[in-house]
Amino acid sequence: MEGRSSAKLVAAAAAVAVAMLVLVPEATRAERFIVGDAARWTWGYNYTDWVIKKGPFFQNDSLVFMYDPPNATVHAHSVYMMRSAADYQSCNLKAARLVANVMQGAGQGYEFVLKKRKPHYFVCGERGGIHCTMGQMKFIVKPKSSACRDD
Repeated sequence: MEGRSSAKLVAAAAAVAVAMLVLVPEATRAERFIVGDAARWTWGYNYTDWVIKKGPFFQNDSLVFMYDPPNATVHAHSVYMMRSAADYQSCNLKAARLVANVMQGAGQGYEFVLKKRKPHYFVCGERGGIHCTMGQMKFIVKPKSSACRDD
């Protein structure tokens, strides 16, 4: 009986060790992306093209939204998460959730971690949604499982 217990303990310890080897490196390989690269989060930039060029994205990757706070020469920007593809397409902000306000993009920017494997619909909600509808300030990211990341 004691032999079976120790065999189970050894098997359990081995399973934990393997899990640690597999799971821990994944968290350390997450990448950090500045949305829009040098252009940052701004009016008139094509973020759909940016997503295509930078992707694929994975769970635990970070998107950093950088933009200047509003002043006499800079329009305000923000980051909203849309609830659905339909709201995203129409830039309907009624059910959207504010993720980063007009001040949070300053300095190091606002960092959003892609924790879930689901579509994330990002838009700028300023000017009643005009930045979304007219200024292309919107994009979709659907992160893949971090286990799928190539070494």
